[in-house]
Amino acid sequence: MFVKHPINSHRLRKTPKQFNWVDHRLVRDCHIDKCSHSAAALYLLLVTVADAKGLSYYSDASIMARLSMDGETFEAARANLIHADLIAFKKPLYQVLSLDMQPTVERTTMDRPLSLNDILKRPQEAGSD
Repeated sequence: MFVKHPINSHRLRKTPKQFNWVDHRLVRDCHIDKCSHSAAALYLLLVTVADAKGLSYYSDASIMARLSMDGETFEAARANLIHADLIAFKKPLYQVLSLDMQPTVERTTMDRPLSLNDILKRPQEAGSD
């Protein structure tokens, strides 16, 4: 069996006093596979600056400056994370979402556009009552 030894024993990582972490399930459950490089960078920043509930009021301008992203790349990264169900965003608030696979409340048309499948399923569901 291979034994791991620190490369630099004077710089061993410790849990910080402030709250933040990157959940191992991000890699283990392949969530990271759904992210572009820019989305992964944005996710890391949001995880780092979020509070214990995953909430952050970092401004878009601040995030773009810190990550050296232009507006188009930033918008695509945010959309990627929302689509991957890793963050929620309602200006000006970001929320890093739990990676727990819990049943989610069905979204309304105000939350997202309906897919053709959603539209076609509605009459069938109404008729089955």
